[in-house]
Amino acid sequence: MMPSSSCSSTSSAFLLSLFLLLSVPILFLLAPRLLPPKTLPSIPSSDETSDLALFRRAILASNSSSASATSLRLPHRRPPKIAFLFLTNTPLHFAPLWERFFHNQSHLFNVYVHADPSLKPPLPPSFSSPSFAGRFIPSKPTQRASPTLISAARRLLAFALLDDPSNAYFALVSQTCIPLHSFDFAYRSLFSRPRRSYIEIVADDPGLYTRYIARGDDVMLPEVPFDRFRVGSQFFALTRKHAVMVVRDRRLWKKFRMPCLRKMRDSCYPEEHYFPTLLDMQDPNGCTGYTLTRVNWTDSVEGHPHMYKPEEVRPELILELRKSNSSYSYLFARKFAPECLDPLMQIADSVILKD
Repeated sequence: MMPSSSCSSTSSAFLLSLFLLLSVPILFLLAPRLLPPKTLPSIPSSDETSDLALFRRAILASNSSSASATSLRLPHRRPPKIAFLFLTNTPLHFAPLWERFFHNQSHLFNVYVHADPSLKPPLPPSFSSPSFAGRFIPSKPTQRASPTLISAARRLLAFALLDDPSNAYFALVSQTCIPLHSFDFAYRSLFSRPRRSYIEIVADDPGLYTRYIARGDDVMLPEVPFDRFRVGSQFFALTRKHAVMVVRDRRLWKKFRMPCLRKMRDSCYPEEHYFPTLLDMQDPNGCTGYTLTRVNWTDSVEGHPHMYKPEEVRPELILELRKSNSSYSYLFARKFAPECLDPLMQIADSVILKD
């Protein structure tokens, strides 16, 4: 007869083996919930589906209006407009300054606002007046270091394309942007020269390769080889031709919509990669290669540029921010703290809007 201690030992070993055997599939099922994901958040499928439907309508409408204009062989009877696309997740703190910028120019512009759905601050009175034509567009949540910021900009472009065939330029700005010149100056700057898109396109950034592999090694291939990958500013002024090009794109978008690896968060700025790469690959001669929005990166923190404080707002600052390395003057600037509104309004008529 086997000793009881030996029997007990055998039984314990059997139970331990059974427990380990059963725990493997349980751990396999629970691990994704217990461990942090390897990638940053991605775009929900429902958002992607609704966006694609919107983009198709915008493309069809643009094709239809182009074909109609060609068949009539007549110049457009209405003056071209600038569509200002506000991408914001806070209230529009500088609305009074923009209102003064837009004053008496309602026939030459439209305003579209993509606000965080949980926020939806009321539009300033003049923004929402019939003559002003400012409006919120149906929006989706956005998150830094994710392709949701690309989706929001494409959504704004699509709504502006659908809304008014007179929209000829599409200027993306943020809640921290301010104008640096009068509306007349900005309008003349855009329309007195051959139509080109003003978007920064950089091929020699020191961190280019790190940004390229933010989704993983070779993930961008074959659509985007490294030698065609570009970086640039998030904010731009696109021609209508290029706005249609952006909302029509599917080939590059399937790469840039992929979430970055969590360990590459510090190199993940999809909105600074997608637009310059796409336009440089499809129509480099149609782009200037630089932006019209001035940003100060001299003391950036965690990917954020310098934030101007009220004590920095002086006439000399505005004059300095206008200067560029090209023959074009900067038209807009960021990033300004909300508390800068009062000092900005004090010099609005005498400096900012005086050319």
